[in-house]
Amino acid sequence: MSQRLRILVIGASGVLGRAIVAELSPRHDIVAAGSKSGDVRIDIADPASIEAGLKAAGPLDAVACAAGVFNFHPLSAIKPAPLELSSYALGLSNKLMGQVNLALCARDHLNDSGSITLISGVLGDAPIAGGSSGSMVGGALAGFVMGAAIEMPRGIRINLVSPGVFEEAMEAYGPFFRGFDPVPVARAARGFSRSIEGLETGKTYRVY
Repeated sequence: MSQRLRILVIGASGVLGRAIVAELSPRHDIVAAGSKSGDVRIDIADPASIEAGLKAAGPLDAVACAAGVFNFHPLSAIKPAPLELSSYALGLSNKLMGQVNLALCARDHLNDSGSITLISGVLGDAPIAGGSSGSMVGGALAGFVMGAAIEMPRGIRINLVSPGVFEEAMEAYGPFFRGFDPVPVARAARGFSRSIEGLETGKTYRVY
């Protein structure tokens, strides 16, 4: 029987977040977090909010993130621009640096031998029209997790779950993902179980 863990799930009210909670809650104690709802409030785009939310959550064995956004824009519509004015700014500041900052804060907050699980997506491996921001962010997250894993202190592990488009989201996103095999969101949630309850670190779990 594995140890009962105290796990913070960020984005717990979303499609994936709810599936992660359903997957883990029979075995572990869940602290739900989100920018607008949850046991604690965390906006990953704001480092101060991350720090305050982790402090409010109390002692934790694992942090799992199911949050982060980026823009879908065709490359032809993206012009050279300073970072703050770029079409890429949202993905870089929110889904990428938001999760990087979350990992850095969690590193200093988690119990010994804790774990951090971040979220990317299929665009890191399989590009689509209008999805260059998602591809950029996915590739960067995989690189960060691989590099951060070898320097995490106190036995803390870090992994990345990279799911395909969800069956439950095909009504909204199906036109962008013609020919892709959608995955049940419950299957993506099991990737979080593998990260949190396993022993690996620096891995990207592709759920395609």
